[in-house]
Amino acid sequence: MKRYSLIVVTDETSPVRRFDVRRQVVQRALWGAGIAVAVLLAVLGDYVRLRIERPELATLRVETSEQRAKIEAFDTRVSNLQRALDRVAELERKVRIIANLPGSAATGGDSVVEVGGAGGDLEAAERGEPGVAPAGEGGPDSEEPLLGEAPAAALEAAPGADRASLLTSEVERLGLVADARKLSLLELVQKLEDKHRHLASSPAIWPTKGWLTSRFGSRTSPFTGRRQFHSGIDIAGRRGTDVVASARGVVKFTGRRGPLGNTVIIDHGYGVQSHYGHTDEIFVKRGQAVERGQVIASLGNTGRSTGPHLHYGVEVAGKTVNPLNYIFD
Repeated sequence: MKRYSLIVVTDETSPVRRFDVRRQVVQRALWGAGIAVAVLLAVLGDYVRLRIERPELATLRVETSEQRAKIEAFDTRVSNLQRALDRVAELERKVRIIANLPGSAATGGDSVVEVGGAGGDLEAAERGEPGVAPAGEGGPDSEEPLLGEAPAAALEAAPGADRASLLTSEVERLGLVADARKLSLLELVQKLEDKHRHLASSPAIWPTKGWLTSRFGSRTSPFTGRRQFHSGIDIAGRRGTDVVASARGVVKFTGRRGPLGNTVIIDHGYGVQSHYGHTDEIFVKRGQAVERGQVIASLGNTGRSTGPHLHYGVEVAGKTVNPLNYIFD
């Protein structure tokens, strides 16, 4: 077997020392040394790389922490936005019930407001009482979710990237919900404005001060003594007393009108008109817009009359109705 000899000479007088080492041992030693050097170089390289990357890792940790905080804050804002939308939806539902309007923009259809009469919507509105929504319109169970809601548990359990994706989807969903709610609220405002105009245009106050001397319906004529139909009510008072418009509208007629004498007719829209007869002076002209309570004439005794009084009549869709059903004060 081949060997390697190592001769050691310390000085001239010392004996020579010889060491024999097997070749296989030497080879193993060299291999071990090579492996050790390689391992040392690898460790040294990793150490150098870590030293170089350490600032970058610290920066990444800070950014990760900041991103996590932003996602949590974003999650909180999304939850708050969802609750705010829920509160808006609940408020809209209550307003629609009070105003007796359809439940949402998607339901379609219009609710009809009956003007006057016992139990009419106008009476409830004037008394401040809430109306009753028709079945399926504006009730507590009528609001259907516009889109599927992202489960809160999934948001809580999802890792960072998936959670961010879920939150992004939730924001998009809430954006669509907000757009739909905006359209619904715009429709609600439009309907409420229409109801306001309708109520403002509905005769609801006494047209003058005085005493009710003759009611609507069949009566004995003061001129012929026979039974006849009286198309309005008569309110007696002092000559010159103010006569006011019972609702908002546009003056349709002023002037002499047969036995009614000096007459004012106001068109309130929605098929409603009011008549003021036997007036003394007229203070408005045809085509003029008037508001409820505005003085339009003075009480008089013109036309066929037994004394100073106002003949007050109301027409709905061309038919005379009892004006007392439209007086709420």
